[in-house]
Formats: sequence, C-alpha cells, structure tokens
Amino acid sequence: MKKWTAFLFLVLFWLTACSGVKSEEVQEQEEYQGKEKVSEKVEEEESTGAKDHGETKEEEAEPVEPVEPQYELTANWSIQPISDANPQVALITIDDAPDTYAVEMAKTLKEKEAPAIFFVNGHFIETEEGKKRLKEIHDMGFAIGNHTASHASLQDISEEEQHEEMVGLNDKIEEIIGERPKFFRAPFGQNTDYSKQLAAEENMLVMNWTYGYDWESEYQDASALADMMVNTPLLNNGANLLMHDREWTNGALGEIIDGLREKGYDLLDPALIKTP
Repeated sequence: MKKWTAFLFLVLFWLTACSGVKSEEVQEQEEYQGKEKVSEKVEEEESTGAKDHGETKEEEAEPVEPVEPQYELTANWSIQPISDANPQVALITIDDAPDTYAVEMAKTLKEKEAPAIFFVNGHFIETEEGKKRLKEIHDMGFAIGNHTASHASLQDISEEEQHEEMVGLNDKIEEIIGERPKFFRAPFGQNTDYSKQLAAEENMLVMNWTYGYDWESEYQDASALADMMVNTPLLNNGANLLMHDREWTNGALGEIIDGLREKGYDLLDPALIKTP
C-alpha cells in the first residue's frame, strides 16, 4: 500500500511539473507573439505617418507667369496699344513719393480700383517711417518707380553722382520692397545720355509725361485741379498724367478718377506697359 501511494505521488508530481513547463512555454510564446504584433503595429503607424506627411506636405508654388505687354510708350510720352488693346486709356503717376500724402492717395486709388505708378525720391525713405510708407504703398499693389535719390537736376551733376542718384536708389528700394523699379522719371524731365544708359542697364523704362498742373499756383486747389485734369484739351488717348504728393492733389484725386472714367477712359495698369 505504501508503495502504491508513493507511486501515485510521483505520478502527480510529474504531471504538475510538466503542466508548469508547458504553461511557461505557452506564456513565452504568447509574449513573443504579442511583441511581434506591437512591433508590426508601430511599423504600420510609422509607415502611415510618413505617407500622411508626404500627402500633407505643401506643394511648391508655381512661378507666376509674366504679364504679356499690351501697351508701349511713344516718343511724345503717351501710351499706345501694341495690337488690339483699348486705345482710350490714361495712366496715373504720382511723383515725389512717399512724402506726406502718398499713402492716403494710394488708399483712394485702391478703394476706386485705379492703378498708378508712384515715383519715389530717396530722401523720403531715409527714415523708418518713410520705409514703412513705401512698403505699404507697394503692398497695396502699386508699381514703384525711381525718381532719383535727392531730386537733383541730372544735367547739373557728374556721371558718378547720377549713378548714385539712380542705381543707389534702386538698391534702397529693393531692400525695402524686394524688387527693383521698372520705371524711371528724371526730375524736371531732364534726362542725360548717361541717365538713359543707366536706365537701360537697370531695365527701367524712361518715362516723362503728357501733362500735369498741380505745381502751378492757380491749380493748387483741389477743385480747380480736378476740373483742369479732366477737362483740359490735352486729355487724349494714352494720356500720361503727372501728379505729385501734395495736399491739393490728394484732395482732387478721387474726383479726377471719377471724371476720367465718366469720359470713357480706362485707367491703365502699369504692368501692361512694355518695359526693357
């Protein structure tokens, strides 16, 4: 009996031991399989994340196509169509910017959806306030032209000084707005052979004007100026209108815009003018 009891005890012990081993093996296998599943899940998430990242990556902006010129400057400083563009246009230009009223004038033009060129003098952008004004005008979408650094008569200064007046100003303007002017207007309309050469080297179109009145004493009044700018016999197709950063011109600008349109004139976008 004792032998039989001992035998049963050994059998039970052996079964228990085997059961423990099997349990540990199963546990190890399950842990291994669990780790594999976790690893696969991580790899899948990383793969999906990389894919999503690629899908959400911003595409590079396509370069803006240059606008095809539709107009060109004539020998008498007016604007004419190159082919079949509307001939009844007028170009607004503002000299001596950005002095006191240029930003306000730009806002008036912007509100009325009227394009223009602002010709800049360098001495108005020496201060931080002047630079801010120039950038604000440019950011509103207006073309910026070169009107020399100090408004000096180019015929009275050396070539070296002319270079600084023109190219030096282009450098300053580029630092502020990120681009160089495409238009050049000499003070008093007095160009030289050298200033024309510099303008060509800088890819600027030399531009004077067809008429303007706001520097004459009898038109230093908003009402009188608006009437003359719209009703002068000099207003013709392709008129190149000269105005300045002045209080009375600022006051007349809205009426001038409205008056030109009432007479059937489209206000020309400078981007449509052929430049070098």
